Amino acid sequence: MFGVGLGELAVIALIVVLVMGPEKLPEFARQAAVFLRKAKEMANSTRDDIRSELGPEYADLELRDLDPRTFVRKQINEAMQNLDAEEKAAKELPEGVAPPYDTEAT
Repeated sequence: MFGVGLGELAVIALIVVLVMGPEKLPEFARQAAVFLRKAKEMANSTRDDIRSELGPEYADLELRDLDPRTFVRKQINEAMQNLDAEEKAAKELPEGVAPPYDTEAT
């Protein structure tokens, strides 16, 4: 999560408790929860708007799919799967055909 480990989160929480004070901490947590909820609603609304503008062929679109690294990785994986399927199909012999045998190789 953003390169922050458990130790860093504990230090941040300790600093928040010291700065805010234990009496203001529940209100701060409530405000943070409201902010996160609104941010999630905005992200979902943006995703839905993009999906509706692009049309039904992009109904399964996720925002992380728009990341160039994810897009390139997905394209490479699909190409590799297609290549593997083509190689497998090329290696299989039709029924009744004997495999090639090189008498000079043995």
